[in-house]
Amino acid sequence: MGLRERKKEKTRLALLDAALGLFLEQGYDSTTVDQIAGAVDVSPRTFFRYFTGKDHLVFWFHDQAEETMLEALAERPADEPPFASMTHALRALLRTLESSTQEDTERFLKVRQLLDANPHLANSTFARAIETERHLVETIAARGGMDPGESPVPHLVVTFVMAAMRVGFSCPSDPPDLQQIVRRMEETLQFVERSLRPGWDA
Repeated sequence: MGLRERKKEKTRLALLDAALGLFLEQGYDSTTVDQIAGAVDVSPRTFFRYFTGKDHLVFWFHDQAEETMLEALAERPADEPPFASMTHALRALLRTLESSTQEDTERFLKVRQLLDANPHLANSTFARAIETERHLVETIAARGGMDPGESPVPHLVVTFVMAAMRVGFSCPSDPPDLQQIVRRMEETLQFVERSLRPGWDA
């Protein structure tokens, strides 16, 4: 990235870190955009250049995960079976998590703590997850020349693989441990692979 892009990314991460800290310290509902912006010494107007609102901050992991998986799918061989491509996409995300910086690891765990402490945020995060899955379904369908409105295959491919991610994300550990979460995602994905008949997605 150029200097301008690095400065923008630094501000974005500073806002994210300030928000997650305030959410966990004083509660999500009690934290305002003004407080988040003030913690980074920027204006609320600047905040909205980076995030659409408080809930957008909670979607940090979803945004990162979607970008990583779509990029991974774009790099897979065109003739690869849909399910194999999707498993590679999730494993690309797992490798990214395993190699996370300390700062990103802390952000990931703070998001998980926040969701555990605020069940009412589940609706927002569920809606964001559905959006990601829709993008993945469209990509899998396009790769295989399928119509997602007619064929259930792209939907099932994405659903089976994303279920493994959800199971891993909800991994019970106190305190939360990223490596344990990643292991649970991988173990669940392997279980899904063993449970399906080869060629089912042909």
